[in-house]
Amino acid sequence: MPQLIRLYVIQVLVGFALSAVFVAGLIWLDIAGLKGLIVRSDSALLAVFMLWFMNGIVFAGVQFAWKIMSLAETDEGPRGGSAVSDLRPAPVRQEAARRG
Repeated sequence: MPQLIRLYVIQVLVGFALSAVFVAGLIWLDIAGLKGLIVRSDSALLAVFMLWFMNGIVFAGVQFAWKIMSLAETDEGPRGGSAVSDLRPAPVRQEAARRG
């Protein structure tokens, strides 16, 4: 399996695991009365699944983007050219326009 695909799959699994922890925390802490709402519902499993799945999509996307951006090279100073230290306007000669 190519490295990038493996990296993506791992980060998606991490994102969905984080989503499971997040949803468990939402229900356990009863944020906004969510626990009572789910317990009284006749489709509680569907509600928990939808919470987990939708948050998992978001968490997986953020996890993968964070991992990809953290792979970037760090800047260790200029890589070429010269450093600009003294900016002054340069004089330019201009001939007068001839009127004919």
